[in-house]
Amino acid sequence: MAMFFNIFSLKNLLVLSLALNVSLVLRVLYEKDFEVNNGRFVDNQKDALTTTDSVLSEARATQRARPSMPSSSSTVDSDGGDTIINLDHGDPTMYESFWQQAGDKSTIVIPGWQSMSYFSDAGSLCWFLEPEFAKEIIRLHKTVGNAVTEDHYIVVGTGSTQLYQAVLYALSPQDAVEPLSVVSAAPYYSSYPLITDCLKSGLYKWAGDARSFNKEGPFIELVTSPNNPDGYVRQSVVNKSGGILVHDLAYYWPQYTPIASAANHDIMLFTVSKSTGHAGMRIGWALVKDEEVAKKMVKFVELNTIGVSKDSQLRAAKVLQVVIHSCRYPTSLGSLFDFAAHLMEERWKLLNAAVRQSGLFTLPEFSPGSCSFLNKSFPPQPAFAWLKCQEPMEDCEGFLRSNNIITRSGKHFGVSPQYVRISMLDRDENFYIFVERLSTIHQRQSVQLGETGE
Repeated sequence: MAMFFNIFSLKNLLVLSLALNVSLVLRVLYEKDFEVNNGRFVDNQKDALTTTDSVLSEARATQRARPSMPSSSSTVDSDGGDTIINLDHGDPTMYESFWQQAGDKSTIVIPGWQSMSYFSDAGSLCWFLEPEFAKEIIRLHKTVGNAVTEDHYIVVGTGSTQLYQAVLYALSPQDAVEPLSVVSAAPYYSSYPLITDCLKSGLYKWAGDARSFNKEGPFIELVTSPNNPDGYVRQSVVNKSGGILVHDLAYYWPQYTPIASAANHDIMLFTVSKSTGHAGMRIGWALVKDEEVAKKMVKFVELNTIGVSKDSQLRAAKVLQVVIHSCRYPTSLGSLFDFAAHLMEERWKLLNAAVRQSGLFTLPEFSPGSCSFLNKSFPPQPAFAWLKCQEPMEDCEGFLRSNNIITRSGKHFGVSPQYVRISMLDRDENFYIFVERLSTIHQRQSVQLGETGE
């Protein structure tokens, strides 16, 4: 019984300490005279421990007030540093709290006899596209103002990954002498090379960084805007004729970047996962101007999966209805985009403070832009943080992994391993532990070195 009481007390102290640390950081961030000195990496661990500013002072004060951890490797963050924080994937679980508070507004009931046929609308170009879902896609883009749907065909896919494969199939000549080159400016989405070459198709192949591409002949250039992983707004970079542009606009939503105008490109890819947070639905859509390209994309999906889940489409349609309604008739939470934009703003403030505190890292700098949807000006607040480790560290992923923070190395994005991509979309608890650990990483390293006698 005594052992149980001790364990129970320790858990409560950990939770209380984490809450205190986070609340103190938030309070400091909102003080008018908030200032944080830019730190530098120092080899002398004693100097690193004495570096102070507002955030670290608060963290240390809380640490001193907490009883000693019964561990052989006590560290400064409130979870003891043992929790593994996996921010490698962009799993959008931060949206859970919005949908929990929305209650049963997005709930649907699908009778056992419904959606049994392969066909949704046998007479339409995309015969497996549910009409209700198509209608809500058009309403959503019109509400947000981020894409033109007029004079575009809608093609639905099992996530934007399948749609990307469908685009490659549709754009590649069937009788070409050699595969069509596919390029994107580095840092590019890490899955592009893998998806492009996974089947070793004779129709197309990955040709690397668009900035260094100089091969003669036709090519496909992928333009991801805002870019995954660094968050910058992108344009085409290949300065030659014969190219076909594909715009991946998965993150062109007001919670991530100001909506400057409605995108109006030949091929645009979107996904439910990053717009509403419903990654598990596996639903994406493409807006395609050219009818023949759209037909070929539909043919690929037909050959690949004989259509797309009707159940997922019906659920997605209901979710989009709720999102649109929240924009027109906001509750105390505001619209989904208000909620997510506010959360992203707060997370980026915390991360920037932690990075300045650590002195070991840098982040991209963004200029504010005017958003026609939110009616305000603000800098981009991307779904991923593109973090760079300062010298002499060369393997940023390895360094963070040694501190139980799992990220994705820059080498997967076509650049130096000094960079890592970090998801900003995880649940609050994990994110708060992450920023706390990042801000005190000097102390963690010095404690570890002291215990090993180095």
